Amino acid sequence: MSGDRQVVITGVGVVSPIGVGYDAYRASLEQGQSGIAPYEQFDGSHMPVTFGGEVNDYEAKQFVKPRKSLKVMCKEVRMGVGSASMAVAQAGLEKGAGNRDRFGVVFGSEMHYGDTEDTIDVCSECNDNGKFVMERWGHSAMNKIFPLWMLEYLPNMSACHMAIAHEAYGPNNSIGSGDASGLIALAEAANTITRGHTDVMLAGGTGSRTNMTTLLFRGFSNLSHRNAEPAAACRPFELHRDGMVNGEGAATVIMESSEHASERGARVLAEVAGYGEAFAPGFPEGMDFTTAIKSSMEQALSKANLSAEDVGHVNAHGISLVDHDQQEAAAIAAILGDVPVTAPKSYFGNLGAGSGAVELLTSLVAMETGMIPATLNYQQPDPECPVNVVATPTPSDKPAALLLNQSATGQVAALALRRPA
Repeated sequence: MSGDRQVVITGVGVVSPIGVGYDAYRASLEQGQSGIAPYEQFDGSHMPVTFGGEVNDYEAKQFVKPRKSLKVMCKEVRMGVGSASMAVAQAGLEKGAGNRDRFGVVFGSEMHYGDTEDTIDVCSECNDNGKFVMERWGHSAMNKIFPLWMLEYLPNMSACHMAIAHEAYGPNNSIGSGDASGLIALAEAANTITRGHTDVMLAGGTGSRTNMTTLLFRGFSNLSHRNAEPAAACRPFELHRDGMVNGEGAATVIMESSEHASERGARVLAEVAGYGEAFAPGFPEGMDFTTAIKSSMEQALSKANLSAEDVGHVNAHGISLVDHDQQEAAAIAAILGDVPVTAPKSYFGNLGAGSGAVELLTSLVAMETGMIPATLNYQQPDPECPVNVVATPTPSDKPAALLLNQSATGQVAALALRRPA
């Protein structure tokens, strides 16, 4: 990364549909195990889409301390804070050690939609023979909703709880840029270290698209409707893709200056070598991400002093939407030619603001094992997606990886990782 300070990754934690913790996540990738299945957290059988990538095996109380704080955490916050505790443990960061004013947090987040259960009583109070009486809402809400309800759902709560739990008293920020939030947060955290403002950062993202309120608000028009075969529904860059899949998850990455990591003898998982950001104009109609994605890739490669030949794989956004996949593929091909491309969303769907951080672990697995994890469900290439999609695990000994994410509202991000020496 350009600047005087090198930034390295020394720990990761993850809560995802394919595993809680790095080892479980890696095992699912190696086994080609999908985390997309019929909904279990509610009865979705009468919905247009009956499946998604849910997190069903996560016990937050194992990772969130003190446990009483769980009372004021929605699921997204619980996943994010838990992933941070895992990352801190893996990195071997001792609580209270070092200068806590030089330990910060940047975390990707988004609108956390309230659970339907939270407002059942209020809505019932507003019901008058089947008609919703808005005039009753204010009084009912004040009397029927948990007084600290707002604290459960504020988008900045993940970063706040992490800072409190781990005594990170340095810069603290939350990024709300849709699906690109996690990757942008990673880039900003690295930049905070490069600027000399901190020595250690907690960075990542959390999101859920499987919350019932979220599903009803966002609708089903751009989702895959493969209700009979949910594990085969997310098909990035594949000819027969019919829409994206909703998921949920969170991941946290520990970033340090290389000097700080070396002084405490930390194991380095990867170097954050460079990043790029751009914006695709035209929202909400007529958006074309191709130019913005190319720009973000060129920036990341330039800042990292990498050439196209150095890149062993692209960790693509790969959202499984027909037009968007075509645009991303065109950008990758234009900048990196026939580089291998893997799309982690094929395992768990779109995690919203959690996507970039969770997907980063796929590249760490590739660097650790020398094998690029496969993209699931890639059976027939789409001629309009001219990229070399990794359909089976593929060896690579090249030093770098390029991660990509884009938001529906136009934010575009790229992050370059380099294998540790």
